[in-house]
Amino acid sequence: MRICIASSGLGHITRGIESWADDLGHALHERGMNVTLCKGGGSSDAEFEHVLPCLTRYSKANARVMRLTPRAMWRVGLTSCYDLEQLTFLPPLLRHLRRHRSQILHVQDPLLALWVQRANRMGIVPTRVILNHGTNESPEFLRKIIYLQHGAPVHLDAARAAGCYRPTWCAIPNFIDIKTFRPGRCDAMREELGIPRAATLVLCVAAIKREHKRIDHLIREFAALRSANPNLPVYLVIAGGAEADTDELIAMGRAELGDRFIPLVRFPRQRIADLYRAADLFVLCSLREMMPMVLLEATASGLPCLVHSHPSVQWIVGSSGCSIDMSSVGVLAGAMRELCLDEQLRTQLGHEIRQHCEANFGLDSVVNRIVDHYRLVLADHAETSHAGAADAASRRPARMATPDP
Repeated sequence: MRICIASSGLGHITRGIESWADDLGHALHERGMNVTLCKGGGSSDAEFEHVLPCLTRYSKANARVMRLTPRAMWRVGLTSCYDLEQLTFLPPLLRHLRRHRSQILHVQDPLLALWVQRANRMGIVPTRVILNHGTNESPEFLRKIIYLQHGAPVHLDAARAAGCYRPTWCAIPNFIDIKTFRPGRCDAMREELGIPRAATLVLCVAAIKREHKRIDHLIREFAALRSANPNLPVYLVIAGGAEADTDELIAMGRAELGDRFIPLVRFPRQRIADLYRAADLFVLCSLREMMPMVLLEATASGLPCLVHSHPSVQWIVGSSGCSIDMSSVGVLAGAMRELCLDEQLRTQLGHEIRQHCEANFGLDSVVNRIVDHYRLVLADHAETSHAGAADAASRRPARMATPDP
């Protein structure tokens, strides 16, 4: 079985999509499987990693192309710098798939999945594509995808309800290395950040932006907590990738929270496990999520988690997660206050949430399911190809039909 894991953002973007690709590529390689990991930036740090050049989404060249030809881009379905990044990543990816005769391509980049699927149908590459649906695509788009991995059962149920379900779709969650992300106490990280050992550290790991991640809401709610409890020794740390409004949000946080606010832009992923171990409480303010890696990292680290009462995130954090109405003003501030004041409750919830993570999202069990699904996809490919060839032969004139050897 020849597998390719690809991400156009890997190597220059720090998000859940890129973390998933990196983790899965390395997990398969460590099992001795024939896998290549294709990335859009950075460097090839291992023999099985390959950097494929593209116009990365925040590069000047990408912005220049989008600025010069916006109408033409829109007409061919390219509406963002991310779309253009995927388009320019496509040609070297196709060459890679042909050269390595890859049988499976597993991605979370939706346009890459669609385009390589078309290339397979045209006979350009011998590769079947599985899209891990992590970008909240519309039912209209998902209908086009033959092999689709939903991260949570609720998303597969929603697809059925929307009338766009295929029998070749599955629900397999993302996984987490529970040996790397584990409970503990990292006082060295606290000292580095200038946070007293006795203080309560509230952590959010997310792209630092208003849309979707709602970092502005988190800052306002934390400010309300501080205003109502001025003597409470609590700090807010937000670690995540830079977006268009990141600088504005950082200025807002510093203006409202002063030295109690610590932004960490593009924090190194190899140090992120220590950051979780330095924290006491994890918060994610988004009102909808697919299968966020940060929640797996937080739950594996034994952190009590405050999330919105949405089915997918409730399923991830389990019964010990604290799901609240994040859309209402004041609710998050009150929930943070309760947990900041009750260390015993935090400890209990953290222990239970770690157990839930181990039982449902451990690396070995989930990767076993993924590899089994690869086999099903390849078997389906063989059956489909055989059925298609037989059907084509039945429609030929008799003089052209030849018996099977």
